[in-house]
Amino acid sequence: MFAHHIAPGTPHARFDVFVDLPADLRLARKIRRKCLSEGFPLDVLLRNYVEHRRDAHTRHVEPVRHSCDLVVDATQDSHALAREVWSAVTNRASTHSS
Repeated sequence: MFAHHIAPGTPHARFDVFVDLPADLRLARKIRRKCLSEGFPLDVLLRNYVEHRRDAHTRHVEPVRHSCDLVVDATQDSHALAREVWSAVTNRASTHSS
C-alpha cells in the first residue's frame, strides 16, 4: 500500500497488485503469525484490531484496490497466485512493447 504512493526519482516500470483477502482470514493469519508464532498477547492484538486496524483498512487499503493493475484472490494457493501475477506482468510487458 505504501509503495503505491511513492514516486521514485527515476523512470521505471510499475505493476501494482492488490492482494484481496476477507477480513476474518486476515485476522486469523495475523493471530497465527503474531500470537502463536511470536508470542504477542492476543488481547492486545484483538483490541488494536477492533479499535484501529479494521477501520484503517477500510479507509486506507480498500480505496487503493481500484487503481491497481491486478487484484488477486489471496485464498488461492501461493503458487497459483505467483503464476497469475507473473502472467499478468508478462502480458502487460508484451502489450507495451508492441
